[in-house]
Amino acid sequence: MNSEKAAPKNEFSLVLVGAGPRGTSVVERLANLALNLPEQGTVLKVTVFDPFTPGSGHVWNPEQSQNFLMNTPSSFPTVAPEREGAEPGLSFRQFVELRGDGRKLTDEHAKLIERIEPGTYPSRAIYGEYLEHVYDRSASILAAHENFSIQHVAAEVVAVRPVGNAYQVDFSSAQDSAETRQLDADAVVLALGHQPAELNPWQKQLEEAAAQAGATYMPPNVPADLDYSRFKEGQPALIRGLGLNFFDGMAELTAGRGGIFRESSTEPGHRLEYIASGREPALIVASRRGTPYWGKPVVDQFIPDEIELRYFDAPELIGRLAEARATNPAASLVFSRHIWPKLHRDILFAYYSSCARVHGAPDGFGEREFVERLEAILSAEHHEGSQVWLGELRKFIEQFPQLQWLDVPKLARPFEEVGFNSDEQYQQSVRDYLVDNARHSTGGLDDPLSCAIMTMNAGRMLIKELIASGVIDEQSRIEEIQAHFEPLVEGLSSGPPLERIEQLLALSRAGIVSFVGPDPEFGFDEVSEQFTASSPWVDAEVHTARIMCEAMMPSNRVLQNSSPLIKQLLGDHVARVHTWKNAEGESLPGSGFDVVGEPYRLVNSEGLAHRGLFVLGLQLSSAQWGTAIAAQAGDLRRPAARTLHDAANVVNEVARLAGLSGNGKLSAEQD
Repeated sequence: MNSEKAAPKNEFSLVLVGAGPRGTSVVERLANLALNLPEQGTVLKVTVFDPFTPGSGHVWNPEQSQNFLMNTPSSFPTVAPEREGAEPGLSFRQFVELRGDGRKLTDEHAKLIERIEPGTYPSRAIYGEYLEHVYDRSASILAAHENFSIQHVAAEVVAVRPVGNAYQVDFSSAQDSAETRQLDADAVVLALGHQPAELNPWQKQLEEAAAQAGATYMPPNVPADLDYSRFKEGQPALIRGLGLNFFDGMAELTAGRGGIFRESSTEPGHRLEYIASGREPALIVASRRGTPYWGKPVVDQFIPDEIELRYFDAPELIGRLAEARATNPAASLVFSRHIWPKLHRDILFAYYSSCARVHGAPDGFGEREFVERLEAILSAEHHEGSQVWLGELRKFIEQFPQLQWLDVPKLARPFEEVGFNSDEQYQQSVRDYLVDNARHSTGGLDDPLSCAIMTMNAGRMLIKELIASGVIDEQSRIEEIQAHFEPLVEGLSSGPPLERIEQLLALSRAGIVSFVGPDPEFGFDEVSEQFTASSPWVDAEVHTARIMCEAMMPSNRVLQNSSPLIKQLLGDHVARVHTWKNAEGESLPGSGFDVVGEPYRLVNSEGLAHRGLFVLGLQLSSAQWGTAIAAQAGDLRRPAARTLHDAANVVNEVARLAGLSGNGKLSAEQD
């Protein structure tokens, strides 16, 4: 009888801080590794810290209101590659098609999931079900594998400290936050997601004034965390921000209080009327633009396959840059010089070629002849960065009265330097703008403006990839892309589903929602003990209310974040903020951590990269532009699949550090 005992296995401990979408992607990639890994002499021990349920985390709780919608159609998001065979991967689209993939859903969610189509904007609660399912299934694969173990600890990590070649992780539970415990780890992945943040000076002033007067100030927050009972029925409420958080609150304070949006017409912009319950507050809303972001076109895909970029060729730009770097290693791409002239061509070509396709070519031209003339003007050889083509195209278009010139930059500033003689005039102007939005967005691929906007969005996805690749000049990125292009493309491409625009129109006509005006000015009147809001462009009485809500997420700047962990990492010099230099050579702080390489390793205050401390997600905002919560399902070679690549890169490196070898290497393309 053989009495020899198996040799004990080495242990490598990995701590994952945060189990929302990005943390879930890491767990799923670990499960994929496990399924492709032969027996090893090392056990990878995974400990996941998150005070909330793993998978859904803080933001995607399946029990939150169904009134809170996602900002992408159901065909887009995924935290895992598409499942093929027995692989652990699963996109949200597959989860919907499989009616939950075996997950036990509530009766309400089971009914809702049956009504989700590719172009549907589902609730965040349903997406939370998907996230928890991917996490649970992936964790079960790890738990069943002899070379892995995994546990979830419902606690908040408050500190990570290097100790030799390893790390000490301090954590405390919600039940006993006074007691801090420690865990040693060989590697740590920070997948933190949204973090609490300090208010800016003006917000602090409003908060303090309100507290002294007994008024209600609601700072930036996750929509599901707001106490909506503080909005009193029939009473005015000021809301700053007309983005997605606003639409969540709008729905919760109307439909969530028993109001009914009833279909009354098939005409875009007039499809709904609102039947009030009498429990709604009077919402007084404002943003710098004076209007909400443009409602999305009605299409089944985030960026339809029909949308193409002819002139903005990222591989060509990178090839030219490589040639330039042969003689100038510091060469980089500048947005205004190398990128925008090409993307601008694509946007205008999409618009005017669609005009010819949908409405017919101008007099004297057939559709093909008109498009060929467009191409000739747009493709004409000029010196790099030249805008000569723009003037030539404008002269060509102005020959045709039926064609209006598409001033692309102005699309983000619909009421710029326009004055309004009365509040009534402004309310009607906003309604007219929203009706126009509804008409264009309803047209989808048969609407020229929608095609132009979707083309711009396709360009944005490539620009994100170029930024992540480090080939765009940093000053150009911050002063041109983030300061100017981002407000343009976000305002046109990151708006709500069209359903929300129709609802907002119905509420405006019903007198439930009123708009303050562009460039709003907020304050607090200590005499009347009320918040005030007005616009310099609207001749109207000052709006007042006893409650004001900041309809936005907490700031995503690590210097402004107030979480104990981020403050500890910076305070103990474990991390530092990324800095950049402007044209005058001044060193300025960026928004995210300083990181190097891929996977992204945290850099300490001395400029040294940690061996085993990695960063995913929002705190990468100095290395990536527009850090996404999900990847685009389908072809993982698309730039929009970066979150999966980031997770795969981390897992590959952890496997290398742990000494796990074999055929488990998982570049995202493999799947």
